[in-house]
Amino acid sequence: MSESSKPLTKVRFAPSPTGALHIGGARTALYNWLVARGRGGSLVLRIEDTDRERSTEENVAQILDALEWLELDYDEGPVSQFERADRHRDRLEALLESGRAYRDTATADHVRALKEENPGQGYRGEDSDSPEAAIRLRVPDEGETVVDDIIRGEIRFENRALDDPVIARSDGSVLYNFAVAVDDAEMGITDVIRGDDHLSNTPKQLLALEAMEFDAPRYAHLPLLHGPDGKKLSKRHGAASVQELRESGYLPDAVRNYLALLGWGTQDDTTLIPTGELVERFEISRVGRASAVFDEQKLRWINGRYMREQPLDSYERELTAHLDRTDGPAADAFAGATPEQRALACEIVQEKAQTVTEVWPLISFLFTEPERDEKAWKKVMKPRVLEPLRLGLSALADLGRWEADAIESALRELMEAESIGAGKILQPIRVAITGTSISPGIFESLHALGRDRSLSRLQSAVQDLEKQASEPDPGAESAPEGAQG
Repeated sequence: MSESSKPLTKVRFAPSPTGALHIGGARTALYNWLVARGRGGSLVLRIEDTDRERSTEENVAQILDALEWLELDYDEGPVSQFERADRHRDRLEALLESGRAYRDTATADHVRALKEENPGQGYRGEDSDSPEAAIRLRVPDEGETVVDDIIRGEIRFENRALDDPVIARSDGSVLYNFAVAVDDAEMGITDVIRGDDHLSNTPKQLLALEAMEFDAPRYAHLPLLHGPDGKKLSKRHGAASVQELRESGYLPDAVRNYLALLGWGTQDDTTLIPTGELVERFEISRVGRASAVFDEQKLRWINGRYMREQPLDSYERELTAHLDRTDGPAADAFAGATPEQRALACEIVQEKAQTVTEVWPLISFLFTEPERDEKAWKKVMKPRVLEPLRLGLSALADLGRWEADAIESALRELMEAESIGAGKILQPIRVAITGTSISPGIFESLHALGRDRSLSRLQSAVQDLEKQASEPDPGAESAPEGAQG
């Protein structure tokens, strides 16, 4: 049966709220979302919070925040697995009554010893009436449990080698694998798409589903993400969570694009794929079996492309949201400018910044008085640039129309007439008006800053250079009397 002819798809994203949503989890959420949206199906958000010591409301909030920022919506949920405990207990009691589950008092040491005596044979327990006994699921001695994986093909587990798994504690609280099987069955999940670190759990869940007489969903186990060094992705490779990606200045559109390509790709190897096109083209069966490599440099490149192609109003909204989260004074300064000033600032920086975090340092000189970068000043503002800077100030002061093209024409005419190199006039002007040697295009920067503020900062720089030239060089020392040359 082809993917397109299968019944209506219902998938679930089921994170454990024991921390922030990491990048691998975000990719899993995205793949489930793409499958649901591409097949006209539905997506359930289920919070697997049965680990009460590590599951916190703060972590749930972080997961919801990450999904909202990634713009991955869901059709049901969030559903708390912990709050479904009554449903889990009902299913557990039914299995006990049918004999498909039983109470067993064996300790972990006892199970280990028996398995050492019978290598290759899974543990089979004995029925007990003790109220302190854990509850195990009966595994058939014969046959196989087969995981028919969309990505990996058939994976077979011999039943005789499988233990009767513990599915509940003595107090009746169920364990993870049984809760997952019950939830998937009762929610009507047709496809389980998750990381391959869950592959060892799958035969236990399949056995529980079979014991409860439910059809199994289809499975797709995604290879885990690695860093460029080939090791499992971790914080040492850069941003580790969705929130860290956001605070590093990445756009949700670019992150979705890049995450989709981590293990999956189009037949024509397209790199930049808008989300709408991803929905149309994504097929879980085309995900590769090899571990995918998360390379933040490639994400930066993709993000830079998205930033350059973004509408200016969206660009401004992203910058505003970033400043609101990270820098209150900068947010106030940007918000206090006119709409025209904000739009012009975004326009002149759009070709230069690769992430949102890079935008404000490049344009802050337009909204606040810049702090002088002493290293840039010492490198650029040598005595030899004083006269070119005076000439540049004079040419700009005489300019009638204060537009980028007119500013460029005036300065280039001056440079040609006086044989002044760009390094002796354009870079000093940049340092004078921005405080540093890195900025958007110098002509566009002068235009955006405006005539009065540009001339004022240039005049201040000229005065500082004149003062600097009139002071004795502190590094120069007088030669001792009588010294021979």
